[in-house]
Amino acid sequence: MNSVEIKNVDFSFKDHAVFKNLSLEVSEGSIIGIIGPNGIGKSVLFKLIAGLILPDKGSITVNGKDLLRIAFPDDFGALIEEPGFIGRLSGYDNLKMLSSIQGKIGDEEIDEALKTVGLWENKDVSVKNYSLGMKKKLGIAQAIMEKPRLIILDEPMNALDDQSVQKMRVLFKKFSTENNVTIIIASHNMDDINVLSDNIYKISDFNVQRI
Repeated sequence: MNSVEIKNVDFSFKDHAVFKNLSLEVSEGSIIGIIGPNGIGKSVLFKLIAGLILPDKGSITVNGKDLLRIAFPDDFGALIEEPGFIGRLSGYDNLKMLSSIQGKIGDEEIDEALKTVGLWENKDVSVKNYSLGMKKKLGIAQAIMEKPRLIILDEPMNALDDQSVQKMRVLFKKFSTENNVTIIIASHNMDDINVLSDNIYKISDFNVQRI
């Protein structure tokens, strides 16, 4: 089964073509790496999969459901660009507020996510006092806390120290192999891409090419 199916998608932004006839299939439980220079369309691709923007043409199916019909995918977690949190609230309270949108999880799952990314000791600290690395970890925590079937991660290792990078690599691999979670990851660090990915795609010429 495919977690993501993109078929013949066109997308333009202010008359500037980003994708033309884009097609991509991502099988369930796999890790897919996306590479390409800044401004090539990685974040646009992720926003299309997340249902945050709609294609000009074509179809996008996530977890078996057509995004044009449901608007937002189910069983889905995402870290796209820099996560936006409320600085005056603690890391815990930010996750608590986000979890209330769907009401799928409680305090136990939030606690688990914070422990998993290494933020448990700082859960009551205001996010405005978090370092860039801590904010990135909080972004990963919100992406995984509802135990989604599909996770998309845009530069998740940025601002993390080497020890945290290794920990996140192990975490993502574990999600994929043990929980059959599909992960689509974009990174400028080819070590992350090579270590994690089952397949790697490069965005080029308004499309994606497997390499």
